[in-house]
Amino acid sequence: MRVEDLQANGTGWLIRLHEKGGKQHMMPCHVLAEALHAYIAAAGIADYKKGWMFRTSRGHGGTALADQPMTQVDAWRMVRKRARRRHHGADRQPLVPGGITAYLANGGTLEHAQSMAAHEIPRTTKLYDRTKKRLTQDEIERIVM
Repeated sequence: MRVEDLQANGTGWLIRLHEKGGKQHMMPCHVLAEALHAYIAAAGIADYKKGWMFRTSRGHGGTALADQPMTQVDAWRMVRKRARRRHHGADRQPLVPGGITAYLANGGTLEHAQSMAAHEIPRTTKLYDRTKKRLTQDEIERIVM
């Protein structure tokens, strides 16, 4: 992502995601926009619209940003490291299935999950739905009854 991928949209914000095959996908990001603006200000990259939003750091202490984009592996390593610090167990569930599962478990529709994940067919989105693998207390009590 580049700094310019965060765009104002009326009273809200959109983020442009770059998908496989050169596709672009626009998503509303109202709450996320606040965090991204804080990050952009703290990183001092607001004037570099064409520059990478998430960059690697230079040096052993990692206090200065390089001009190179952060790789997917770097991002995943950072998420796992911070999750371990907070004891959230990032190794339990990958981000895509976890996000889709949480969205559907909280009443989201498969149609909207498909759109957010930029999947062309619903079958692909269903592959990431882990809600069926969760046993609830009500289901267990049905066995006992």
